[in-house]
Amino acid sequence: MDPEQLAAAQLTLNQASSMPAGFYTDPAVFVAEREYVLLANWIFLARTDQVAHAGDHRTFETVGGPVFLVRGDDGELRCFANFCRHRGSLLVLEDGNSKQFVCLYHAWSYRTDGSLLACPGMTAAENFDRADNGLAPVRMQVWAGFVFVTFNDDAPPLTAALGDLPDRLASHRPQDMVCTWTVTLDVRCNWKLILENAMETYHTGTLHRTSVGAQQSRTLDTVGDWKCIQVTSGRSIATLPGTTPPFPVIEGLDEDARQGTYFTVLHPACQFAVAQDCLWWLNVTPVAHDHSVLEIGGCFPKAVTETASFATDAAPYYERWELVGREDVGILEHQQRALGSAVYRPGRLSWRDDMVQSLGWWVIDRLPASIVPRA
Repeated sequence: MDPEQLAAAQLTLNQASSMPAGFYTDPAVFVAEREYVLLANWIFLARTDQVAHAGDHRTFETVGGPVFLVRGDDGELRCFANFCRHRGSLLVLEDGNSKQFVCLYHAWSYRTDGSLLACPGMTAAENFDRADNGLAPVRMQVWAGFVFVTFNDDAPPLTAALGDLPDRLASHRPQDMVCTWTVTLDVRCNWKLILENAMETYHTGTLHRTSVGAQQSRTLDTVGDWKCIQVTSGRSIATLPGTTPPFPVIEGLDEDARQGTYFTVLHPACQFAVAQDCLWWLNVTPVAHDHSVLEIGGCFPKAVTETASFATDAAPYYERWELVGREDVGILEHQQRALGSAVYRPGRLSWRDDMVQSLGWWVIDRLPASIVPRA
């Protein structure tokens, strides 16, 4: 990344340019991001209600390798690295409900609390302690039903990263919501492009002109490792224009929240979009410098999901979330290809790109000088 281009990206917004192409196309930048940004911070996995019953388990591919969540027989939710302690074979292959986990390679087995249950053929092994050969735990914390993990034992607690986000979303009562829908998209672009796109409304009047249409937003101040804009609208924008949202405004919603939808990014790679009647997320799993996996998930207040007509009423939300997600993915894959041009030079930012600039510099500030040259 050229130092002069980096310096130009750090100017005040009305003078600044976008990031150098290497920020999105250089494999060495991605390697550094993995160590200093992605593995160093908290990663969103799922909702606790998606792993609700004893034995329920879900698998995940993360930037730190495969992991799985399991609800133990004791009711406790735990996260483990998804490998057998014998020789590292993948242990849990799919989501489901199990009383124990048996490795398909050599039949070592584990209880739902991660302890070793059986290890055939190990009777002759000297100084072998079963208690030391349970599954490898991954550090996990929960906020309002959202499960986060980190591979950094020294990371501050999740509450430090959240800052004042819980206060901002308190009247939505996210702890009372349940996840009812997800879709996963394989995306051939850099992970940061997805989040940048998700935090600006500059593109909505063109890219989404026949779906959600043009939108306006205001940027809100935040405390912690998160950012927020609010797309102003007197009605929920979680359904397409022309469709009357079938669900009521969440009871007790504060006056600020009633003004529109909060679009947040919780660093490094997750967005919560919180409307007057629901919540949806964009959770990005970086795979390579030009490859990401995007999960979109939708949540509603539990009482709403228990109505007889919920499945029919919720369908327009799912349609909107997936349609807009696929529109975004299409343009971002084009952008990734174009950034590889040998003659590409960063363009000037618009005043509507303030969050694009802010997201980029949050990452840059955490990368070593060997990756980010200073002018």
